[in-house]
Amino acid sequence: MPKVLFTFPIKEQFRNELEKEFSEAEFDFSGTMENAERKHPDILVTYGSDLDAASLGGLPDLKWVMVASAGVDQLPLKELGERDILVTNSSGIHKTPMAETVLAHILSLKRALPQLREQQKQKVWEKVKSGELKGSTALILGPGSIGGEIGRLLQAFGVRTIGCSRSGSTHDGMHEDISFDCIDEHLPEADYVISVLPSTPETRWLLNEEHFKRMKNTAVFLNFGRGDLVKEEVIIEALKNKEIAQAVLDVFEQEPLPETNPLWKLENCTVSPHVSALSAKYVERALEIFKENLRVWLSSEGSYKNIVEPDRGY
Repeated sequence: MPKVLFTFPIKEQFRNELEKEFSEAEFDFSGTMENAERKHPDILVTYGSDLDAASLGGLPDLKWVMVASAGVDQLPLKELGERDILVTNSSGIHKTPMAETVLAHILSLKRALPQLREQQKQKVWEKVKSGELKGSTALILGPGSIGGEIGRLLQAFGVRTIGCSRSGSTHDGMHEDISFDCIDEHLPEADYVISVLPSTPETRWLLNEEHFKRMKNTAVFLNFGRGDLVKEEVIIEALKNKEIAQAVLDVFEQEPLPETNPLWKLENCTVSPHVSALSAKYVERALEIFKENLRVWLSSEGSYKNIVEPDRGY
């Protein structure tokens, strides 16, 4: 009987559903990695941040790590690969909340909602300048399930969408697809540069100061992927020098963002505490993927969903 250890808490309803459907598995809903080495789990269900090389070394029976998030950059991928441990993630469950969050920020800025809120605080009755999305262009770095949903929503507002990926292959929700090698020539036409890229060797520090100099000075840069896409000092200088108009950041090099970081005080920067993927349906959706894969695990029939290749980082 395989032993399944959850290192984060889940609702009693979900625990009962799992135990009822998978009676041939033994579940431990401790909600922590504490004493995991004594429990000898075959399967670990985790958000990823609590599993490092040292703790992995104390789990000799481990055969599968299910990550209840899309990002796996915090995992000891090298060691997992060396032990040929199956790694799956929850890619795809974030597309609705993240796409809605990105759209909310874009609409808020375009329709001058921050200014209106500030005027209300000051009891000022004054017209504000605002615009519309129709006719604008968005360059979406990472046009997968999340980027594709962002593109679909933006297209409904009349926005031209360009997907930018490593391969440059065709993706849903994009009017045009390009590869990373073509970023330079398309940055000058983008009104919105939106990243939902994971952290991989190909994406780490993908953007630099020259890329921001090529953007429109009216452009909005939004990063909802990972904080190592671009050095924060590059973003800070671009905002201070008005090379771009606004930045909306949900991810950072260091989290929580230190109180001394200049991004907090820049008026043309929105700091969001890595919350774009949060939703009341988050765990429920992650468990659906886990259950689908657990059926494959127990029956040895079918194919696993969302397999992560440790050497590629996704």
